[in-house]
Amino acid sequence: MERRRYTIKELPPELRPRERLLEAGPAALSDGELLGLLLGIGNLHKTAVELAGDVISEAGGLHGLYDADAHELMRVNGIGEAKACIILAAVEFGRRIGQVRNPGRPVISSPADVDRLLRGRIANLDRENFVAVLLNTKNEVIGTPLICVGTLSAALVHPREVFKPAIRASAASVVLVHNHPSGRAEASREDREVTNRLVEAADVLGIEILDHVIVGDGYYSMNENGML
Repeated sequence: MERRRYTIKELPPELRPRERLLEAGPAALSDGELLGLLLGIGNLHKTAVELAGDVISEAGGLHGLYDADAHELMRVNGIGEAKACIILAAVEFGRRIGQVRNPGRPVISSPADVDRLLRGRIANLDRENFVAVLLNTKNEVIGTPLICVGTLSAALVHPREVFKPAIRASAASVVLVHNHPSGRAEASREDREVTNRLVEAADVLGIEILDHVIVGDGYYSMNENGML
């Protein structure tokens, strides 16, 4: 007996993700349904939605897709080169959207604004990335230069490297930001030491450090926790 591919159209109408998306919007769909829509077609044994569920499960959840490569995805039965490329393109597209949600200059008024600005860029990296968010007098973002990559230390995060782009951009203030690859959003002893050193340098230069935000599974504001 000849086998054939399962398609989303073979699902009952109430379970078809495309129809449900048009009726209720994309937020009504599960992760598997959204990815299934991108895959479009399943394999000989499973629908695209079921296949998408296998991919997400094998990756350990959506978070795992950030670090997946094509070869890892293709180990899932039913995922070939074309589908792996679709998945990786979707992940990268989502990452880029997270970086440019506001085509104008974003305004920073809280640590949550900082988290939204940089989460898509640094939250899921496997090494600490230290970024300076440069602000003008209206607290509008005028730059987000990467200062250094690696375990945070006073040797790596030198005031000269932090404030050189701030001076060049005529920034009125700066928010320091770095990620914790472990996911633990809290300030370590090294974080506090580096911050204190940079605050001292900022006072000399006349550039205010508004906060130091640590991005992990959530975010941690050193200013809100009385450390600035």
